[in-house]
Amino acid sequence: MPAVLDNTVAVRHAAMDLLARREHGRVELARKLRQRGASDEHIETALDRLSEEGLLSEARYLESFISYRARSGFGPQRIRDDLSQRGLARADIDQALRDSGIDWRDGLRETWQRKFAGQLPGDARERARQMRFLVYRGYPMDLVSQLLRGAFED
Repeated sequence: MPAVLDNTVAVRHAAMDLLARREHGRVELARKLRQRGASDEHIETALDRLSEEGLLSEARYLESFISYRARSGFGPQRIRDDLSQRGLARADIDQALRDSGIDWRDGLRETWQRKFAGQLPGDARERARQMRFLVYRGYPMDLVSQLLRGAFED
């Protein structure tokens, strides 16, 4: 039987249960709590307290999300868009991407090798197919072009 979220303590416990599974952004966590029937007043109070205690951190969430998505083969543009859809500030996202220390060129090369076995395109149609895939994954067009021309320095 689901818990009734009719007071701040119950909302806090539900939020902590969600945070125990993985990091969440404030907007995402509030949305999930709202879906479970919590009032906005109780949500804001509980989330403010969790933030003050350091249990809810946008910075940790950004770091965790960026790291996970980069390991999954996604580029900075796709990650930026995904985080924007989750209600995070664009400036915070851009700063977290800069601070991540991820080498996007290596990520691009690994994603390309996994998908296309490291085979440079032989014709325009295959080049377009590879380019579409890599740009969809969120890698910048200029890096994708360099890679597919064989112009990446090793």
